[in-house]
Amino acid sequence: MVLHVDNFPAHEEIPTLKNADAISIQSFLETNITETKAENVRIIEWRPSLNYYKTQYVNLLSQAADFLKRMDAGIRTTAAFGKKWVRNFFKNITLINRSILYRKSDLQVIITGSGPGLETALPIIKKAQDSSLIIASSSSVSALYANNIKPDLIITTDGGSWALKHMYPYFRNNKNDVIFASSSCAALPSQMSGCDLLLINDGSFWQNVILHELSLASVLIPQKGTVTATAAELALLISCGNIYFTGLDFSVNDIRSHVKPYAFDSILYNGANRLLPVYSQYFTRTNAIKNGKSMEIYASWFKTQILSWPKRIYSITKTSVFKEGKPIFNENKKKLGEYFNAVNVKEDPSLYQKRALNALFNALHNEEYSQNIKNELSSLLFNGEENVSVDKIKNAILEIAHE
Repeated sequence: MVLHVDNFPAHEEIPTLKNADAISIQSFLETNITETKAENVRIIEWRPSLNYYKTQYVNLLSQAADFLKRMDAGIRTTAAFGKKWVRNFFKNITLINRSILYRKSDLQVIITGSGPGLETALPIIKKAQDSSLIIASSSSVSALYANNIKPDLIITTDGGSWALKHMYPYFRNNKNDVIFASSSCAALPSQMSGCDLLLINDGSFWQNVILHELSLASVLIPQKGTVTATAAELALLISCGNIYFTGLDFSVNDIRSHVKPYAFDSILYNGANRLLPVYSQYFTRTNAIKNGKSMEIYASWFKTQILSWPKRIYSITKTSVFKEGKPIFNENKKKLGEYFNAVNVKEDPSLYQKRALNALFNALHNEEYSQNIKNELSSLLFNGEENVSVDKIKNAILEIAHE
């Protein structure tokens, strides 16, 4: 694959920095390099171009490098969580008793992450909450409830079982209904069966086959790698109002990486002793976050992505990515019932798993769909192994679904 700094008429389908912006470059790479191929991709430079094109060449190289960093992070995540995602999916479809339908609102949206900056924004959120749609990442729920702020939607996308710890404050303190917006492959507690659920479908072919068979409503948002990015895409779908981030800092505050209170803090406190004080644990954790460069990767992705989003996204607190802005304190109170409607599923969810397996296996034997599904599931179940047989995939699915 070749990326040119200049425009070559004979290769008009290849993006260049003269006929494509950063979004087009990233989109081209995402379309042509899947996770199964990305592991073997290397950047080979033609250095004489640097002398002639200078900044343009560096910009193109930077776009390619940023893409490979994100893909590398995605490959490592898929290798670690692929089986868990599939297992979660088959468990989650049995928890859906009430599904959410929505119509687009005109409410301003506040999205809360769990960075230290959320603490500064809490008084502002409190004043604006009655007229704003508050979408809270599950990791920010403890801080919101501790400050008497009730989110309207709690969003979760994490497939790891530790993510459940973020949701326990809701189930302990809940006195009012909250909508859960969840990735279909996220880790969800069994208590979710009593909640209203706005299901997020990542667009995978195998998921679409099953959700269509079960007639389960969902919103289509491809995986983003971070819950706040998914929250932004969701906000753009369900509202035409301005969107305000907070707690999305892309940095740590001294030795603090998260808002207080934070669900995982109890783990550090419980593990503290004379030789391992809490502050030492904070220092080690924030150092690991800095050295892992994950915040830099996310910041770079957001800087590119924001160019394609409508010009109505701000940050309540100052960040390196978003324009600073404050939500309006409107006296007109929101009426969520005008925009969200919970409907009961049509049959007993306990029957869903059997129907889901039948639909998936039928699709695996259908020549029209088989290759796409095999590629997707091989990546999740067998770490990108090639030429995995249908029987091997079916046996793996059956084993996982019945665990």
